[in-house]
Amino acid sequence: MKSALIIGYGNPDREDDGVGWRIVERLAARLPGAWIAQSALELLPERNSPSLLATLQLTPEMAETIARYDRVCFVDAHTGAYPDDLNIAEAEAIFQSSPFTHHLTPDTLLALAQAAYGRAPEGIVISVRGYRFGFKQSLSPATDALADQAVARALEWLRASDD
Repeated sequence: MKSALIIGYGNPDREDDGVGWRIVERLAARLPGAWIAQSALELLPERNSPSLLATLQLTPEMAETIARYDRVCFVDAHTGAYPDDLNIAEAEAIFQSSPFTHHLTPDTLLALAQAAYGRAPEGIVISVRGYRFGFKQSLSPATDALADQAVARALEWLRASDD
């Protein structure tokens, strides 16, 4: 079985921006033996179950961690940048510049892993439409329903790694 890492990121204190965290929590509840790491340093790709990480944002330091995995799934909210409420796309190891110094894309993180460690895992991005970004620790009803769909798609992705 290929090693797999699922990274849910965003701010769980900002309503739908925390959907990545909520999806990782729901996956942990459905995967026997799974637990959620709060730091990339806690992750062990040798575990039988997929590794789960909940974090505020992607950071360059994560390149070392993801380079140890065969597959990685990035889960985050989007604000309507995609036509589909639930957008699933392949991630590619391509550097993407950002006008914000605190914003690192999955593609850029894969590119950093390739450049620094000689390998980048296969990657996908699951983006869930967010509708409310206030100061609460709950999801809007629409995003909550999409989160359930995203969990199902992430589980399908995990099963596909067994092939």
